[in-house]
Amino acid sequence: MKNILTIGLLLSFLFTNAQAFTGKEDSKFQVGANFQHNATSINVTYDYGLGENFSVGVVSSYALGIPESVDASFDNRFDLKARFNANIGSVLNIDENFDFYPGLSFSLKNFGGHAGARYFFSDGFGVFTEVNFPIAKYKSGDLTPAQEIHNQFTVGIGTVFNL
Repeated sequence: MKNILTIGLLLSFLFTNAQAFTGKEDSKFQVGANFQHNATSINVTYDYGLGENFSVGVVSSYALGIPESVDASFDNRFDLKARFNANIGSVLNIDENFDFYPGLSFSLKNFGGHAGARYFFSDGFGVFTEVNFPIAKYKSGDLTPAQEIHNQFTVGIGTVFNL
């Protein structure tokens, strides 16, 4: 019985001390999958806190699951983004382990927006989900299916780590 109580107290300590975004100099690393029409991508993100409620970051994605009918070169498969996040989890005051972060990004393909949420189970580990959408595409007109990769609405899920 003592062992169960001790384990329960340790787990509650781990879960209550997690914080989603601590502000200035906070560092997050995310790795996950990105789902979109005609592609599934691996996605990595690094965000760095510059203030109490905002951060900047870089995102890189590489599309892997592309149908053979889509003739996608490396340029179509790869994307790199610089981004700005408004980390408003503390403003919403839902849970100290939760962060909601809308933002804007500049990528190799478009100027876009995103909205994401992170939840931390401990000080170092959590999960995230994120949606991305283009606001202005650099290439206008009809795009080929290969050109639409990373240039359309996407949904991402994965793990996040405090650094």
